[in-house]
Amino acid sequence: MSELAGSSILVTGSTGSFGKAFLQYALTHLDPARVVVFSRDELKQYEVRQMFGGDPRLRFFIGDIRDEKRLARAMHGIDHVVHAAALKQVDTAEYNPSEFVATNINGTQNVIDAAINAEVKKVVALSTDKASSPINLYGATKLAADKIVIAGNHYAATHPTRLAVVRYGNVMGSRGSVVPFFRKLADEGKSLPITDKRMTRFWITLEQAVQFVVDSFDVMQGGELYVPRIPSMRIMDLVEAVAPGAPTHEVGMRPGEKLHEEMIAADDSRRTLRFKDRYVVQPVVASWGYETPAGGEDVSDGFNYRSDNNDLWLSVDEMRDLLSED
Repeated sequence: MSELAGSSILVTGSTGSFGKAFLQYALTHLDPARVVVFSRDELKQYEVRQMFGGDPRLRFFIGDIRDEKRLARAMHGIDHVVHAAALKQVDTAEYNPSEFVATNINGTQNVIDAAINAEVKKVVALSTDKASSPINLYGATKLAADKIVIAGNHYAATHPTRLAVVRYGNVMGSRGSVVPFFRKLADEGKSLPITDKRMTRFWITLEQAVQFVVDSFDVMQGGELYVPRIPSMRIMDLVEAVAPGAPTHEVGMRPGEKLHEEMIAADDSRRTLRFKDRYVVQPVVASWGYETPAGGEDVSDGFNYRSDNNDLWLSVDEMRDLLSED
């Protein structure tokens, strides 16, 4: 049984794609004492209330992770926190850097402080492949947030709170997925814009992402960066899976976009262990009694986990099967 079963859970950014999927899983499988929906959009919270039929285990807090006092109030009596709130649009970040810093970096610090002060047991923060060797502002703010979360274990000191990070790639069922965009254009008989035909990406389903986060709560000591072993896919194979035969045209990479995504940089290889379902990047310095988890294998020096050198790949048929299930 999961450590989360029967506990009080707070989810920041819980009206987003991942948040709603996590709420569904928690209410169905974890029988939580309560789940606090913490987000700043009252319309989306109203929609979530309708979605779950007013489930009495849900509590709704209008609030922003930039607001320390509101977070402190929401954390009262909470056992576990899933930190999913973030600003995420790469191009928007380039025009609004201070806003991304305020939410993704300062907001994450507020979440950590509130969790430690409330003596929350465990916090798992969601990261992104763009945080590894970042070349855009969004990725840079998420890398900073990752490091802030890991370092939070140091200044938790004698408090029971432990914190870890989960990093994964593109999510099939999320609002930002290219899949519905491609489908819409194909239905309209339009050509599909392709950034670069050589491009590859990591892929994970919403359900897999939620399960990975839940499992991470069960195994974490604090200070780990967890990366799931998930498949890659070539962009042209994705087009064939989503809209077979549709015309395409190349538009070139946008500012801050990579040809291939990365989830573990080569410089982190010396601290990385490989397990059957995940990689674990261990903390650089661990003053809170961290112990190397058993059963992992050291990766080779200089190893990096990129979408083009992956040992797992999705075929066109496999992607179609996943999309039909979704």
